[in-house]
Amino acid sequence: MLLASDQTVEEPADLLAQLVSRVLEGGLGMDLSTRFGGALHFFLYDTIKIFLLLAVMIFVIGFIRTWLPQQRLKAWMSQGGIVGNFVAALFGAITPFCSCSSIPIFISLLKAGVPLGVTFSFLITSPIINEYLVILMAGEFGMPITIAYVCSGLLIGTVGGAILGKMGLSNYLEQDIIKSARADDSEVQHTIKTRLRYGLDEAVSVIKQIWLWVFVGVGIGAFIHNYVPQDTIHSLIAATGIFSVPIATVLGVPMYGSCAAIVPIAVVLFQKGIPLGTALAFMMAMAALSLPEAIMLRRTMHLKLIGIYFGITTLAIIFTGYLLNLLANYL
Repeated sequence: MLLASDQTVEEPADLLAQLVSRVLEGGLGMDLSTRFGGALHFFLYDTIKIFLLLAVMIFVIGFIRTWLPQQRLKAWMSQGGIVGNFVAALFGAITPFCSCSSIPIFISLLKAGVPLGVTFSFLITSPIINEYLVILMAGEFGMPITIAYVCSGLLIGTVGGAILGKMGLSNYLEQDIIKSARADDSEVQHTIKTRLRYGLDEAVSVIKQIWLWVFVGVGIGAFIHNYVPQDTIHSLIAATGIFSVPIATVLGVPMYGSCAAIVPIAVVLFQKGIPLGTALAFMMAMAALSLPEAIMLRRTMHLKLIGIYFGITTLAIIFTGYLLNLLANYL
């Protein structure tokens, strides 16, 4: 079986790639120049690499997180203003939550007296940026693009929350759920042993939650990489033209899934010719906004506020997608 028109067999770039090649070619007698052989190599190599990165880096980040002064962060956020929005966005970036898992903390911040706009900065940024997404992006896209993505996420969270905060939308909150919420104000006293245990538990917990998404995402990425010709991707881009960013963003909003699944797909689409900002806008929309999140938020706020929140965040992601497309040649 021949490769797709744009496929070429690349030399193994590192020890892991060489090891996978030897197992498949030497141990199983597979021909890696075929589409299936190339797809299987891509799948095994990327899956092993992702799990190794996740296990090591999440452990390290979890260990470091035990030193963060969470009560002081809440105090800084409670001050309001753009500084409060930025601190909340930064706090969201270091918490490993999806859009739905961020809602309990969102409620606890409101209960603690943090301004609404500041809490939205947390709610926007928390799912867009988290440690396993950053680890995956650094391994797949490289550091310059990863840094640009993180900065974009922080900018969206900070500015989006600030705009929402200036609109005077507190009347659209469901006051009963806010008053009944209970913020956890306890501060855990850690030892080195408990810090190490926290890091280990964090790594195990995250991998348990996303392992299936990794398999699904890498599997789809392997299929696209080896079975979809580049000409097909280019024709899709040409059909949407300048509207590719808003179309990708709007398509990503109703979808719900882990970034562990979408990162490998976004990497392959980017390699096939999808503009960088378009691919990352789709990732951001899928991570930050979802129908399950909207349903859960209905218990805490009116539909009008949910619509405003989704609308402003969507526009911010679209703007960021266009900006990243313009900066792509410099990353």
